Amino acid sequence: MNLKTGIAVSLIPQIILVKWLGNYPGIIEKYYSLGVYPKVSSFFRMMFGWIPFSIGDILYFSLTIVAIIYGYRNRKFIFSNKISFIRDVTMVLSIAYFTFHLMWGFNYYREPLSKKLDLSEAKDYEELVIFTEALISKTNQLQKQLTGDSLLRVEIPYSQNEIFDKTIDGYKELSKQYDFLSYTKPSIKTSFFSTGLTYMGYAGYLNPFTNEGQVNGVLPNFRFPIVTGHEIAHQLGYSAENEANFIGYLVTANSSDLYFQYVAYAYALGYCLSDIRRGDVTVFDKMFDSLHPGVKENFKEMSVFWSKYENPMEPVFKSIFNSFLKANNQSQGIKSYNAVVSLLVAYHKKYPLE
Repeated sequence: MNLKTGIAVSLIPQIILVKWLGNYPGIIEKYYSLGVYPKVSSFFRMMFGWIPFSIGDILYFSLTIVAIIYGYRNRKFIFSNKISFIRDVTMVLSIAYFTFHLMWGFNYYREPLSKKLDLSEAKDYEELVIFTEALISKTNQLQKQLTGDSLLRVEIPYSQNEIFDKTIDGYKELSKQYDFLSYTKPSIKTSFFSTGLTYMGYAGYLNPFTNEGQVNGVLPNFRFPIVTGHEIAHQLGYSAENEANFIGYLVTANSSDLYFQYVAYAYALGYCLSDIRRGDVTVFDKMFDSLHPGVKENFKEMSVFWSKYENPMEPVFKSIFNSFLKANNQSQGIKSYNAVVSLLVAYHKKYPLE
């Protein structure tokens, strides 16, 4: 009983310690993100990566079932011993909190990717407009090249396993330029709960306890390569959503495959147009009108896909995830996904689109 109480009470100093260490990103970067974490991640990817299905999904499902059965069978004891039950729940949360940070979570406090890439992020609307115009030109060009008709949407002609393999190959090539993006012992899979993830509004997730990258298997192929690259970026220790978005874009855009390039530029274009619209609707309308109808059809494809799964619970799940991100050093919460735009603009200011 004393051990249970001690573990439960340890949650408080754990939280204080994590937040204190979060003030020293250089220490986190050196001793955890580049020290402890790569070994932990590599070990679990080696352990579970060869298994064709998600061990993490099975783990989550099993724990949920166990919790439900336990709660039902012990409901009388729980109601008559509320203090003991709260202590036991807190003990479980304390163990989960410790395990989460040891196996992945400290990466939320590492040094920003922009420092590693020597990028100067800035929010300049004119620079955004210039970059977005270049993206439109590139996206239109690839759409016409791939379909031969500006009216047709691009169909990605690969299976999900082929997309996994092409993305892994893309990381091999990109690591020649950026060695910190070297990806070995792959562990990337579709989730058993892909339909459920879609209703929750999620395209994928990294299981921090098994280090398996989970991609929503229901997603259209038009988005699948980017999400695969995004989840692998999380496996490599880039927890921030904007950084995982950027790395996912970078590995897909640098692929030798034209379909992957199109997916990457269209993905970046969507975020940039969203920021353009917030700044000036007139400029947005003019830019959107300049897109080939086929590109618009690909955007429509994603809009129709997500609209089919809209439900009253989706905002609740989004709110929970928003709170999770804010609790883990992502001050913008779910809006941090959109922060990829400043990284894109800064990167292509340094390396202009050809």
